[in-house]
Amino acid sequence: MARNLDAKCRQCRREGEKLFLKGEKCFTDKCAVERRAYAPGQHGQKQSRQSDYGGQLRAKQKVRRIYGVLERQFRNTYHMAERARGVTGDSLLQALESRLDNVAYRMGFGASRAEARQVVRHNGILVNGRRVNIPSYQVRPGDAIEVAERARAQLRIKGAVEAAEGRGFPEWLDVDVKGMKGVFKARPQRSELPSTINESLVVELYSK
Repeated sequence: MARNLDAKCRQCRREGEKLFLKGEKCFTDKCAVERRAYAPGQHGQKQSRQSDYGGQLRAKQKVRRIYGVLERQFRNTYHMAERARGVTGDSLLQALESRLDNVAYRMGFGASRAEARQVVRHNGILVNGRRVNIPSYQVRPGDAIEVAERARAQLRIKGAVEAAEGRGFPEWLDVDVKGMKGVFKARPQRSELPSTINESLVVELYSK
């Protein structure tokens, strides 16, 4: 299975903002973006003019890194969104938000998307009472997601759920913290997702 092994903090610094790839560390003053708010590498602090293509590429890379998706899978998700009804950019973000690993992260079953993906891969998540270990599985509105019985004792999952409860859950999710379960009520609207994502540039890049 292919994986992105790049250092998480370097990815955040390259995009110039927090992508929340390191779990609770991103909410502390140990965050690398807080300490060094410039791109990594020898020429990270040098100011350079960015072309239109460069801006589109950076927008695409940022979305990929946020959701932890590799290039081929991201391109396939884009083509799926392109065929869907409605605005392509909105459909793309909704498809990424509907991934099982992302839903598990949003519900607090992992401190980061990478950790939530590992919980899914290790048979720790049930969808409508059935074990699903495919991170890219598309969750549908009305699906019930819960932590498997044998995984509920894990301290990292308990800690992640408590931290997520303190920050609050998105409106499109109904989460029972004590029961470690929840319902995916609906796909999120664009207004409910981060405004720092520029999906229109991603559409422009792939439309060429």
